[in-house]
Amino acid sequence: MLRSPLFYFTVLALLLGGLVTACGKTEHLQGKALYATHCNNCHLEEGQGLRRLIPPLAGADYLRENPAAVARGIRYGMQGPMVVNGVTYDHEMPGNIELTDFQIVNIMNYVHTAWGNEVPLVTVEQVRGWLAE
Repeated sequence: MLRSPLFYFTVLALLLGGLVTACGKTEHLQGKALYATHCNNCHLEEGQGLRRLIPPLAGADYLRENPAAVARGIRYGMQGPMVVNGVTYDHEMPGNIELTDFQIVNIMNYVHTAWGNEVPLVTVEQVRGWLAE
């Protein structure tokens, strides 16, 4: 049975629209796996942190306000007091110098979108610039 050209155009538009929508959605699976390996032990599975010792990542204002410090912290570690959601934390975080720039991007983008976080995604160019500072 032949259909009108409008029918085929509509079907094609729906299929392409679905592909475009699906391309924008990701669970950042590589970042999730890297988080499980390198971050989960301290920040915990749901990013809740540990009391007043390890800051939370879930709902953390620090992620949005300090992306450069987060990137550098993942690579080089962090020490000294930091304030997350109005609470001061002062436990040293070890660095992960073996992680590549791409892996740091993957971890950050996973954390930025996990647990209800709505923090802008970062690019490898941004992370490379922050790490070079």
